[in-house]
Amino acid sequence: MKKYIVTTTIQSPTKATIKYSEMSDWQLVVVGDKKTPENEYRDIDCIFLTPENQEDLNKNLSDSIGWNCIQRRNMGFLFSYQQGADIVATVDDDNIPYEFWGKNIYIDNEVEVDLFDSENGYFDPLSVTNNSKIWHRGYPIEMVPTKNNVKPIGKDNRHVLVQADLWDGDPDVDAICRLSMKPEVKFDVQKPYGSKQLSPFNSQNTFLSRKVLPHYMMLPYVGRMDDIWASYIVQEQFPNSVIYNTASVYQERNEHDVVLDLEKEIIGYRNTLNFIQKRYELEDNVKKSFEIYQNAF
Repeated sequence: MKKYIVTTTIQSPTKATIKYSEMSDWQLVVVGDKKTPENEYRDIDCIFLTPENQEDLNKNLSDSIGWNCIQRRNMGFLFSYQQGADIVATVDDDNIPYEFWGKNIYIDNEVEVDLFDSENGYFDPLSVTNNSKIWHRGYPIEMVPTKNNVKPIGKDNRHVLVQADLWDGDPDVDAICRLSMKPEVKFDVQKPYGSKQLSPFNSQNTFLSRKVLPHYMMLPYVGRMDDIWASYIVQEQFPNSVIYNTASVYQERNEHDVVLDLEKEIIGYRNTLNFIQKRYELEDNVKKSFEIYQNAF
């Protein structure tokens, strides 16, 4: 089985990146951007995709994404797919893996999971954890007041195509939550769980089956909804295929301007619920880029 790790960065190799590069049963792919110090990646065990490599891979896709953005990661997904990857882990370079990271992978297997239903119809994966006061980035903001009105509905044998592991430390919550609560967390989740309702997952510590890669594009030009709206698109294509699992990284978040993050999330606050209820159309340039991405596989 071929297992690839894909990340994007403009940083020098971080503690997390170095740890990923040392995993003998995984192949790390670092997707470079115009600002990435390419020479520094010659000292670690990785495939470094230069801007030139990416344009050779698919110039139309590269042009449709643009530069100096995290959506360059899509080039790593395409590259890994073409290399025959069975599983792709999409990670951020500030998520330091624990020793057991990547050991308990359920992708393309059937696993028994605890199922939950939210009263409001949309499941926040953090609502059933010991940190239920916070909420996952990209969860519809209108639903936050009632997100914890959730109940267990039994168990399900789920064929897993997406495994979203959680993250200790500075969690992936939206900017409103981060500004108001400044959370620092440790999750006590011990086994997989999920829902039959739509729920967000991100691109910072998530394992993807080869089957979903052509449908999972970190969308350009939609701010910090790039991976979130992608997660909803995948669930529409592959319903009941997502699980959430134990925190397997500690996030030492790179320096962030949280107010700038907030500005980049406004599109989500305004449109995520409309998006998943089919009342919002992606802009033509986003749709065109997604079409080019899918046609590349």
